[in-house]
This record gives sequence, structure tokens and C-alpha cells, in this order.
Amino acid sequence: MLLAAAVAGCSAAPIGVGVDDPIENQNRDTHSLNVAVDRALIRPASNSYGSIVPSPVRTGVSNFASNLNLPGQVLNNLLQFRIENAGHNAFRFLVNTTFGLGGLLDVATEAGLENRGTDFGETLHVWGAPEGAYLELPIVGPSTERHAAGRVVDLLLNPLNFAIDGPLRSAGTGASVAARFGDRYQYSDLVDSVLYESEDSYAQARLLYLQNRRFKLSGGAQPDYIDPYEDVYGNE
Repeated sequence: MLLAAAVAGCSAAPIGVGVDDPIENQNRDTHSLNVAVDRALIRPASNSYGSIVPSPVRTGVSNFASNLNLPGQVLNNLLQFRIENAGHNAFRFLVNTTFGLGGLLDVATEAGLENRGTDFGETLHVWGAPEGAYLELPIVGPSTERHAAGRVVDLLLNPLNFAIDGPLRSAGTGASVAARFGDRYQYSDLVDSVLYESEDSYAQARLLYLQNRRFKLSGGAQPDYIDPYEDVYGNE
């Protein structure tokens, strides 16, 4: 809270424009690797998961994984000095954990407590850190230097990582992985069209990612674009 108060007066970084991709050749190599992994592993596994596991079960797994991420999002809300969002997400976590069978059921959304997702990359944006160059990360997919740094911090920021252990932590990790396969299955037509039907899948994925990420950080001041990697590889 003290840190959030200290940075509350800082100006958010400007929303990026254009494409800053100084290592495009390296990024394209990584993109080719990601497409190969998707073709050989992720797409077949997600299709099997979606075909075998009933839809209500997939939804419950996704809800459970999403609920486990909420404490980390609350901390990011506080670091952004967005107290109302912090209270909203904290209450959402409490409602779903208590009345939603540990988060398997998303009763909070039905009660008007939608998920106000955030991450440490957005926190860095609020603190004034520039977007940085575009990066394509192995397996994870499109990112920027700022977003990539935020991902690393988010892995350590969630207090549940320190509060739970043993089978419950393993269940949480398994649910997160399964949820990503469920997302890949749900958005398979969109992802396949970008990765396998575009003339230049790298440029298309890069454009969609940057437009979607900047839209999110601008609070909706720009047209809404869908980022296929956002749901497939967990870029929140």
C-alpha cells in the first residue's frame, strides 16, 4: 500500500503506437517454433481435451483456475492504486470461493461481480514504464518487453503461491494448464485462421496482440480487437 501511494502521482506511460520490432528475425524464428509446437502438441491435445471432457467440466476447471489468479490481481489493483477494483476483485474471490465450491462455479459474475482482470504488466504501465520492443516468447506467444517482465513478477506475486501447498497447489497448476487447453479448443477456429490460414501469421498475430493489449491498457479508448493468444496461452 505504501508503494502504491508513492507511485499514485506518477503518470501512466503513453499508449504505444506503431510497431517496434528490432529483433524481428529472431521473433520470427520463435514464432515458427511456436507454430510447430501448436501443430504437434497443443492443437491435438486441446482437441482431445475438448472432445473428451464435457463442457460443464471444462467450464468448472476454467473457473477454478481463474479464481486462483484473483488474489494476485487484487495486489496489482492495489499497486495501481485502484482501490475500488481491488475491493471488487477481492469480494469476487470471496463470493466464488465461499458459494461457488472453491471457484468451480462463477456465481460472482451472476451477482454482478465480473472479473476485472489485470496483471503486473499493466501495473508497470500505470507506473510509467514504457511499452518496450515487441517480443515473441517461446510457448507463451506475443508480448512486449514490459509485458514479459510483468509475467515474471505475476508468477511470484500471487499470495496463494505461498499460502497453499501439496495436493491443492498441484490441483491449481493442473487446472491452469487444462484451462489453457480448453481456451485453445474454444477459440480453435480463430487461432487456426491466424496461424495456418494467414499469408503472414507472424505479422497477423503481432498486430492483433498489440491492438488488443493497447486497447486494454487504454481503458477502451481504442477499437476492440481480439488477440487469439490471449486466451490460448494465458496472456491476461
